[in-house]
Amino acid sequence: MMQATLSDLPLAFEAVTLMAGRTCAIDTLRLDIGAGAPVIVIGPNGAGKSSLLRLAMGLVTPTAGRITWSGRPAGTPDRRAMVFQRPTMLRRSTAANLDYVLATAGHPRTARHTRIAALLQRVGLAGLGDRPARRLSGGEQQRLAIARALAREPELLLLDEPTASLDPASTRAIETIIADAASAGVTVLMATHDLGQARRLAGRVLFLAAGRLVEDAPADRFFTAPATPQARAFLAGDLVL
Repeated sequence: MMQATLSDLPLAFEAVTLMAGRTCAIDTLRLDIGAGAPVIVIGPNGAGKSSLLRLAMGLVTPTAGRITWSGRPAGTPDRRAMVFQRPTMLRRSTAANLDYVLATAGHPRTARHTRIAALLQRVGLAGLGDRPARRLSGGEQQRLAIARALAREPELLLLDEPTASLDPASTRAIETIIADAASAGVTVLMATHDLGQARRLAGRVLFLAAGRLVEDAPADRFFTAPATPQARAFLAGDLVL
């Protein structure tokens, strides 16, 4: 009998600090992420958004404090997947990029063709399976990166500024994919510098500044009545240190 796959949620940061040399990237962070609507991380440049996501994925180790995934202090991130701002494409076709992920995740060869077709359809790349992945446009490559992440059937999808360098049409296409994934039960934790995007996608907002979690609130409350002067200044376009 196959052992049931363990959950990674809730994800808990317990007084987590991360130092990058002499710089405090994350400062005494206390945070819980459970299943639910997308959690969007915003804040000025250097606030610690990417560091928070890398900690959540297990790519870096806290300098102090600890992180637990469903109460466990460590383990293989089988239920987590992460997409970066500039994804790396394997030197093979679009479909073969997905086949590689499915193969490494243990999907049987006989089932992979159908799964690949469904993933390409899901991200709007149907018909491009034979195209070399490195010849896709920037927006198409990012959609393929998300498809690779979704191929792992994650319960937690981590996205680090996935539309930062894309045009409006590509941005909207990726936002649709993210919203659809959330509607299908995937918990999304995403960093963005785009306040319009945060308004469109967020169910919950985490506002960081100088490595500290300044505000954690439902999206509607954050955008209509932010509780802190730093958040009010940020939303007004003022400098936040």
